Amino acid sequence: MIANELAPSGTPAPVDARERLLGTGSEITGESWKRSWIPLLVVTAIGGFLRFFQLGRPHQLVFDETYYVKQGYSLLLHGVELRNDPAIAKPDELFTAGTPDVFGSAGDFVVHPPVGKWMIAVGEWLFGIDSSFGWRFSAALIGTLSILLIGRVARRMFRSTLLGVTAAVLLAFEGEHFVESRTSLLDVFLMWWVLVAFSLLLVDRDHARERLARAVQRHGVGGLGPRIGFRGWRLAAGVSLGLACGVKWSGIYVLAVFGLMTVLWDAGARRAVGVRPWFAAAVWRDGVGAFVLLVPVAVATYLAAWTGWFRSDVGWDRQWGAEHPSRGVGALVPDALRSLWHYHQQAYTFHVGLDTPHPYMANPWSWLVQGRPTSFFYEAKSRGVEGCTVENCSKAITSLGTPVLWWVGLVALAVLLFRWAFARDWRAGAILAGYAGAYLPWFQYQHRTIFTFYAVVFVPFVVLAVVHLLGLVLGPDPSTAVLQRGVGVEAALLRRRVGAVLAGAVVVACVACFAFFWPVYTAQVIPYEAWSRRMWLPSWI
Repeated sequence: MIANELAPSGTPAPVDARERLLGTGSEITGESWKRSWIPLLVVTAIGGFLRFFQLGRPHQLVFDETYYVKQGYSLLLHGVELRNDPAIAKPDELFTAGTPDVFGSAGDFVVHPPVGKWMIAVGEWLFGIDSSFGWRFSAALIGTLSILLIGRVARRMFRSTLLGVTAAVLLAFEGEHFVESRTSLLDVFLMWWVLVAFSLLLVDRDHARERLARAVQRHGVGGLGPRIGFRGWRLAAGVSLGLACGVKWSGIYVLAVFGLMTVLWDAGARRAVGVRPWFAAAVWRDGVGAFVLLVPVAVATYLAAWTGWFRSDVGWDRQWGAEHPSRGVGALVPDALRSLWHYHQQAYTFHVGLDTPHPYMANPWSWLVQGRPTSFFYEAKSRGVEGCTVENCSKAITSLGTPVLWWVGLVALAVLLFRWAFARDWRAGAILAGYAGAYLPWFQYQHRTIFTFYAVVFVPFVVLAVVHLLGLVLGPDPSTAVLQRGVGVEAALLRRRVGAVLAGAVVVACVACFAFFWPVYTAQVIPYEAWSRRMWLPSWI
């Protein structure tokens, strides 16, 4: 996919290798740290305030928090997820009321790895299990940090602090991301590790090109081109992708796509400096190393996430290997690993067979238009209850993406495809890789019980797609247009002003749309008619 960044093959003189690989400068060249950091930190602080404001409301387990909040606490107590005590009739009510140890002594059959639940457990450990703020602290923190990170990612990709801050604003006011930053489900943690891995691979791309440019300037191209050396940023990305898989198995697809993406970036770099067998060179010089730094590292990280299960005696299927001795070559595999493999086989069977109807299940075709958002929480209220001043009120939490952003995102996605196919824009290809790894795999499971809120994993790439579009609308910096493109000063300034108005209007519309839906993101008690006005489509109810 990212191969379309490749420049025409040729043998550049060593002096222009740096220009071919790194460009000739950008809006952020020589920029002060205050200009590059302070606006982004302000936006992050605003987004964080919104996410932490009244985070403990409602003080009850919301949607799938019934699983993950309790499982996180079980991990804190026992190192593994234990099943609810069958003698307790209403464990959720007991848990919420301040008696959190609702567990029996048997391991629970859970179908998601433990990383996300360990992350939830951090907040429970810090603030106490009786605090619903503590239940959701980690999700809110990760949601806030991802605002900062998307801003830095966009700045690096587009070489523009303005576009970086724009990306942060759009994510800060994105409804699906916001709701899941205030709810202890797993998907926001998966989103985080995917975004971290993407950012690390972007840094690796820049560093690798810098080193390749220096090597070519010193030694020339020659054969397969110079070796780049150890890739520490790529190794860190492997750890992040292993943690992503340790939240949910769907991280495996992202690992595969990002691995291909980073090697194709290397192929593009070698082709740009004139390596003739550029693809073979990238496979041999870079691909083998990329595989080692990504796949085995991710696998090792994933296995490390199961340490609590390995150390336990009561985790689900923990003793299966000892109870079912293997013969032949299989006997060489430790019982613990065979037990874990058997556990994974059972979990996989559960996942692929999950087709029980649910009122809010949604086909992935509808996700990009937010056709069927997930209702996490809904209570009807009557006059005098929780501040209701009319006959009927609603109190809801709906995981609805900011509609303006998602609908503009459809246009942005079409532009990405065009720019990737015809303009060889590596940034378009990189963003599409995010869609490919986090969205497209769901189409093979259309028969399953799946939900729109899974889309939070690729929300950062929706934001980047829109920012890419807004960058095209905004146009180049006037000084760049004048110096490099021969455009007149007045024409360049006018182009920038018009673009700024149009791009700014989109951003303002996204923020205003988010504000309109605020009550149904945060369980505010509002008149039923006010709730109904926010259900723009019948499928949202």
